[in-house]
Amino acid sequence: MEDVGFLAFVGEHMNKFFAYTAFANLTAGHLIMICIGLAFIWLAITKEYEPMLLVPIGFGILVGNIAFMPGFQIGIHESGSVLNYLYFGVLQGVYPPLIFLGIGAMTDFSALISNPKLLLIGAAAQLGIFGAYAIALLVGFSPAEAGAIGIIGGADGPTAIFLSSRLAPDLIGAIAVSAYSYMALVPVIQPPVMRLLTTKKERVIRMKPPRTVTKQEKVLFPIIGLLLTTFIVPSGLPLLGMLFFGNLLKESGVTKRLADTAKGPMIDIVTILIGLTVGASTQATTFLTAKSVGIFALGAISFIIATFGGVMFVKIINLFLKEGNKINPLIGNAGVSAVPDSARVSQIVGLEYDKTNHLLMHAMGPNVAGVIGSAVAAGILLGFLS
Repeated sequence: MEDVGFLAFVGEHMNKFFAYTAFANLTAGHLIMICIGLAFIWLAITKEYEPMLLVPIGFGILVGNIAFMPGFQIGIHESGSVLNYLYFGVLQGVYPPLIFLGIGAMTDFSALISNPKLLLIGAAAQLGIFGAYAIALLVGFSPAEAGAIGIIGGADGPTAIFLSSRLAPDLIGAIAVSAYSYMALVPVIQPPVMRLLTTKKERVIRMKPPRTVTKQEKVLFPIIGLLLTTFIVPSGLPLLGMLFFGNLLKESGVTKRLADTAKGPMIDIVTILIGLTVGASTQATTFLTAKSVGIFALGAISFIIATFGGVMFVKIINLFLKEGNKINPLIGNAGVSAVPDSARVSQIVGLEYDKTNHLLMHAMGPNVAGVIGSAVAAGILLGFLS
């Protein structure tokens, strides 16, 4: 009898132990998300698509989809858990301005300063944001949700997180993962659109070399840029302020240690935290919804519209420029703020048609303009919709 009682005792506790394991709590949704996480890691390692982003996000998806019994304060959406504390920086929009500080400290705005009209290309590419916003409204999203979804078209993950934390906190995970996924797929999404919209003659246009920019111009740019943009769109101050501050640290020449910290250890630490926690927020029980699927579809559309807007804008302004001053429309795609990936796409596609025509330096102008443009667009949406 004692043996029977002991076996029953062991069996009861084994069943109880099993009930707490991931095997007992696993759902089909968890398996789907784990496969997506593995796909992200595979793309990052084998294809080298934005590995600094996709490896942390992919691993975060794995972490977030280890099934567990609620109540142990381990899930990212459980108040008091360690992951929830780390996720606070995403929910409250703390991480994105720090990312922008690092971007400012590593960005050279010389190409834009030397040819200011390239700023207009960066502005034109923001068509993807407002196009996706309009479509999201048409398919039934609320104005605030549509604004948060539309920012995906700016190809700027930190800006997408910042805006969605203010307008649609419940959709942060889907919006952030969508934004970073499509940023990584820029080399896949943009070239077909660029080829479709341009002629062979346009693809081989040679642009004049950018003029040399003085140190004084580089120092004045972040100061003037801050005043101009934030006076127009004060709601973009957290992002624009940190972007231009980081750039001043770089260009002043007297704060090298601060600039090196901002563009090195600090941005690396924040990238790890933002990637891991955004990935972990895709917990299947809260993430796999019809809205999430819709957001992914709208994200792809917004990138296509943004590329279309940038390329077509160059074609239009070329109608008013004299021969020798025309702009190669292949740099129009770089108006999205995926720095420097979209500028590299301009270079790669351009070299396919003329092995001696290097467009990278020219493409960096609209590319960095896109960073400013997406932050301004986020400020506009925040001002109107919050």
